[in-house]
Amino acid sequence: MATQTTAPRSDLSKQDAIVVRFAGDSGDGMQLTGGQFTLSTALAGNDLATFPDFPAEIRAPQGTLFGVSAFQINFGSREVNTAGDAPDVLVAMNPAALKVNLGALKPGGLVIVDTGEFTKRNLDKAKYAVSPLEDDTLAPFDVLELDISALTIEAVKPFGLGNKDALRCKNMWTLGLALWMFDRPRGPLKDWLNAKFAKKPDIAAANIAALDAGHAYGETAELAGPLRQVHLDPVLSEPGLYRTITGAEAVSLGLVAGARLLRLPMFFGGYPITPASAILHHLARLKEFNVTTFQAEDEIAAICAAIGASYAGSLGVTSSSGPGIALKGEAMGLAIMTELPLVIVNSQRGGPSTGLPTKTEQSDLYQAVYGRNGDAPMPVIAACSPSDAFECAIEACKIAVDYMTPVMLLTDGYIANASEPWKVPDPDAFERAPAQFLEAKNGPDDTLLPFKRDAKGARPWIKPGTPGLMHRIGGIEKQVDTGHIDYAPDNHQAMTDARKNKIGQIAVPDQEVCLGETSGTLAVVGWGSTYGPIHQAVSRARAKGLSVSHIHVRHIWPLPANLGELLDQFDHVLMPEMNTGQFKTVIRDQFLIDATPLTKTSGQPFAIAEMEAAIVKYFDGEAGNEGGEVPVNDGQLPSPVGE
Repeated sequence: MATQTTAPRSDLSKQDAIVVRFAGDSGDGMQLTGGQFTLSTALAGNDLATFPDFPAEIRAPQGTLFGVSAFQINFGSREVNTAGDAPDVLVAMNPAALKVNLGALKPGGLVIVDTGEFTKRNLDKAKYAVSPLEDDTLAPFDVLELDISALTIEAVKPFGLGNKDALRCKNMWTLGLALWMFDRPRGPLKDWLNAKFAKKPDIAAANIAALDAGHAYGETAELAGPLRQVHLDPVLSEPGLYRTITGAEAVSLGLVAGARLLRLPMFFGGYPITPASAILHHLARLKEFNVTTFQAEDEIAAICAAIGASYAGSLGVTSSSGPGIALKGEAMGLAIMTELPLVIVNSQRGGPSTGLPTKTEQSDLYQAVYGRNGDAPMPVIAACSPSDAFECAIEACKIAVDYMTPVMLLTDGYIANASEPWKVPDPDAFERAPAQFLEAKNGPDDTLLPFKRDAKGARPWIKPGTPGLMHRIGGIEKQVDTGHIDYAPDNHQAMTDARKNKIGQIAVPDQEVCLGETSGTLAVVGWGSTYGPIHQAVSRARAKGLSVSHIHVRHIWPLPANLGELLDQFDHVLMPEMNTGQFKTVIRDQFLIDATPLTKTSGQPFAIAEMEAAIVKYFDGEAGNEGGEVPVNDGQLPSPVGE
């Protein structure tokens, strides 16, 4: 039977957005539970953002602190930009999950625990001397104690499963309770279970029984206080077709769309690495769109195969994360030297070397902009959200072909794994610009000039085998226009300048302000996945009357031409990054802007509260004076947070 303690209660029924975190052992199916709850939430019409957080080990030791897997979702009847700061509800499937995640829970929040897992052995693994259910650890919260393990075993008893197999269904019992609690339909999930276990109908039926039992528990348990049904109305949104999408899915679809708009077949060469592997998995399912996927024996082979495909007339694409991008470095230089189109997706993760494979960071910016031998400039674009990754991928494809250059698209672990609603765009809204191949000699006196440049600085694209257009190509320096091998000092200077100028003159749109005015006291400048917390923090600060604006940069290299002038219109510039201040250094180098870094390298995204606290430090108070002017502190900028 359930028990509950009393504490100051958060009334979820009065909120327009709710944050729920599911946490358990890495074998408890928390990612699946969160994913299916996300699907149900999307079908209910709420806006949402998610944050999967799981260990790097395929199967971490059961019950340990470092083996905890969690999935957080923020959903509501208003616009949602982040996965939320403090959860309103924490579902903890074992003591380790409770210990790791309790500190994040909002005071007065609801904790749902599986008491069946609070055995002495599990408590010891979680480093609890005394069970937190028996002391004051949970006093600041509402607590609902359920023996979910026993309730699940009872629910699936008719199917003859042993205890071990029966307990594998307890995530469905938990999900059923959550679906009741937030007024979600079960039908789509039942359809999914029947499809997933089509060849094992008994397993499908057992999971459905557990799902129904959890839902029924919510319906029939007459509990005072913690367990109440909450309904959130659908968010007001533009009419259209919507679906939930992760960043990895969005990148994959964007790459396919980009290649189709260019009328090119696409070749993807990849090698498995977290969190980039999902792009290979998604693209492998899209063969009908003239997509060829190749899982190479290593990172170097993957990018070299993609370069070969581009040489042959396809759009070559490769992807990896930081360690793999390092291995691809020499071949990137080859693509720059041969001036062939190539799209490189870097799904950044935490730390150097193996680092934090399943955590998020933005520490590959130096690598993207500068990280190759020789003077090897390359365009760099950064997506700011899962849905934004779709348009960024299309743009990367177009730049690569228009300027005959490799392009790097930066995402990160948060963007790659997180999901949000995405309005499927109208295909007719995108410009179709078929790639052009040279089909006749382009020099005087019937000669071929394979490195003769057009007005954009791009050389022609020549398919091998085109009659009369045989030419030399490779990594050694080439003679201007002809492409013959040439080591002459003046020639190398000219070719180095030509490659640099080609990238420098890429038509990058002027930088706009996302929120606020084009001048004022403070500009908060971000890039990549910091968009959501920055936007929310700036919105809250502006509601208090503070003179602050949000600027978010997509084009990391080359930078928007007006960016320096725009930043000069603000008294101070704050630059949040999940690294030690890399973009701040680039901005300083290009525009002599002395920005203050706000850095974080914990493997976790920024919280809105962290951003808001850093913003408020610039001002004497949290609201402006009667004239609308906000006084600034006496020249003392806030110290970087999180360093």
